[in-house]
Amino acid sequence: MTRLISAGRDTVNYPDRGATARRPLPAGYHHLHHRTRIGQGRTVFEAAGTAVTTFRAHRASGVRVRTPGGGAVRPGLRAEVGIGLGPLRITAPCQVIWTAYEPTRTGFAYGTLPGHPECGEESFLVEIDADGAVWFTVTAFSRPDRWYTRLAGPVVPLLQHGYARWLGRHLRALASGA
Repeated sequence: MTRLISAGRDTVNYPDRGATARRPLPAGYHHLHHRTRIGQGRTVFEAAGTAVTTFRAHRASGVRVRTPGGGAVRPGLRAEVGIGLGPLRITAPCQVIWTAYEPTRTGFAYGTLPGHPECGEESFLVEIDADGAVWFTVTAFSRPDRWYTRLAGPVVPLLQHGYARWLGRHLRALASGA
């Protein structure tokens, strides 16, 4: 069952709350859709789902994630995601918009909060097919919200796609026990 945070309970900086849970993605944004095969079987699915919903996959890929408390993501949870080093670190405040804890799908989406370099939403979803194949999908819509992301122009979508691929590789390693 996909749980969506109710409107008015958050302060995301874009109007299309929850759009990664449905299609088509909203117009006026850059769209990202990247799918990676993670492995095979229920054990891989469960390990990958846990790694995604606890931010373990993000952390393993080199991203710093700060959340209050611990445990699995839930709608309304606020997180600060950081990339880079020292004075070149960019922090990105986010809020979990929806979660999916289902027999064949596990994951979540977070939306950007004021202070994030982009505005939009990104989902991270692990799915298992009827034949047991396990897939990881990153879906996002975003546009620049800071001067430096506007200045970077078309480089930002390339970096986002590269990160989705990088995250998929790390998740595959985590789920396989490597």
